[in-house]
Amino acid sequence: MIKGIGVDVVDLARFARQVARTPRLVPRLFTENERGLPVHSLAARFAAKEALIKALGDSGGATWHEMEIVNDPHGNPEFQLSGAAQAALTERGITRVHVTMTHDAGVACAFVVAEGEQ
Repeated sequence: MIKGIGVDVVDLARFARQVARTPRLVPRLFTENERGLPVHSLAARFAAKEALIKALGDSGGATWHEMEIVNDPHGNPEFQLSGAAQAALTERGITRVHVTMTHDAGVACAFVVAEGEQ
């Protein structure tokens, strides 16, 4: 059963300007494993984290680092959640989260579907 859906879009040029203007932004928003990626990949990950918050209805007190995007063995993105982020899923009865990300034509986009039992 679908418990929540979230989508977010990030303007790549604006995101790149913000990162250049505020160097502390990257360490604040992304885990150490995420930080070495190109800016378009970071923008897509930021969109995914925002989309997850929308799918949940709110952040549940989670921090950005508790919503890490990793790749599964096939290279597909998935969330690795911890702390308050994981607690928010458990509290809402969410047992699985699907995420997809893309970037093209100056935007990054992410879509999240949260599933749980009835």
